[in-house]
Amino acid sequence: MATPTFPLLELKALPEFRRLFEDLLSLGRYVGSPTRAFTLSEAGQRRLFDNAGRSLATRVLFGYAAEPESLESATIKAACLDEAGQKRFKLGAWEAIQRRLSIHQGRALITTTIYNLGWLKQQVYDRWLAGDQDYEVVNFPSVDNPAFPREEYERARDNLPRWKFDMFYRAVFTRPAGLIYDSFDEKLHKCPRFAIPDEWERYVGIDFGGVHTAAVFYARDPQSGKLYAYREYLAGGRTAREHVAEIVRDPFSRKEIRPAVIVGGAKSEGQWRQEFRAAGLAVREPRVSEVEVGIDRVYGFHRRGELLVFDDLNGYLDQKLSYSRALDEAGNPTAEIEDKESYHFMDAERYILSYLSPGAEGWTSWAKEKTAA
Repeated sequence: MATPTFPLLELKALPEFRRLFEDLLSLGRYVGSPTRAFTLSEAGQRRLFDNAGRSLATRVLFGYAAEPESLESATIKAACLDEAGQKRFKLGAWEAIQRRLSIHQGRALITTTIYNLGWLKQQVYDRWLAGDQDYEVVNFPSVDNPAFPREEYERARDNLPRWKFDMFYRAVFTRPAGLIYDSFDEKLHKCPRFAIPDEWERYVGIDFGGVHTAAVFYARDPQSGKLYAYREYLAGGRTAREHVAEIVRDPFSRKEIRPAVIVGGAKSEGQWRQEFRAAGLAVREPRVSEVEVGIDRVYGFHRRGELLVFDDLNGYLDQKLSYSRALDEAGNPTAEIEDKESYHFMDAERYILSYLSPGAEGWTSWAKEKTAA
C-alpha cells in the first residue's frame, strides 16, 4: 500500500486499513518499526487463503511515493495506491511498483481524486480510453457515494470554478487553472515515434544536479523547421564523464551523436559546464536567465505549432501537463511555480528552446542557412 507521503498514509489510509484488518477482522498484527508492515496470523492466513501451511506469511508493506526508491527491493503480488493522482506521487513510483509486480503479474488498484493532467491521465486513463485491456477505469461523482450529502455536492457546483468542480467532484479530467503550458495540446503536439534521419540537426537542453541531472533532446526537420522532442534523460549519482557518455550515446540508433548545440544550467552553474567540457561535451551558458522569459519562449513554440513531442516521453509529458502556478486561497494562479525544484525536464527545455526561439542566435543561424539553401 502506497500513498504520496507518510503523513497522508498516517492520516487516513493506514488507520482505515488497521480498523478493518486488525480490529474488525482480527487477521493479524501491524508494526511500525523498523518497517511499516501488517503480517497475517496463521488463523488470518487460513481465513483469507486457506493456505496456513505456507512457509512465508503474507505481509502488507506500506510505502510512500514521493521517494520512488523506497518502493524497490520487494516482490509483490498486488498494490493499493491511494491518492496516486497527487503531484507527489511520482511517475517513477508508478514505474517502480509495476516492476515489483512483474514476477507475479500482479494487479494495482488506484483510488484517487483527480488533481492534474500528469502521468495518471496519460499512463492509465488514456490507455483505457484507447481500449487497452490491461486497464479499467471506474470514475464516478462524489454524490454517488451514499454517505456524501447531496447539498454539499450542489454547493460545490454553485461556488467552485468549473475546472475544480469537474476534477474534484465529478472525476473528469479538465485543464486546471494555473497550468503553465496550457498552449500544449495533446492532440496537436504529440506524435508517434519514428526514426530520426541522420542528417537532422540535434539539440540538447541540460539541467544540472547532483541527485538529478536531466536532459531533453530535440531534432529539427530541415524542411518544415519544426523541432521534435525525441529523447529524455534523467540520472543521478554519476560523474560528469559518465553523464557525457550517456548523453552522446543514442539509445535508439546505438550510435554516438554529437548535438549541434547544447545549452544548460543556470548562469551560476559555470562549474558544471566546466566539468562537462572537460569530459568532452561543450555546454553553452543560457542566454536567457529569467525563468518567466524562458517559459514565454517555450509557450510560443506550442502556440506556433513548431514543437512536436514523441508520445513515449513519459517523464517529460508528465511534467509538461502538471507544471503549474501555485494558487491563492481564492483558487487564482499566482506568480509562484508550484514545486519548481521537481521539474527538471522543464528547466532543461527552457534553456535550449530559449536559445532556439525565433530571433535568438540559434534560430537565426538556422534561418540563414535555410534561406541560403
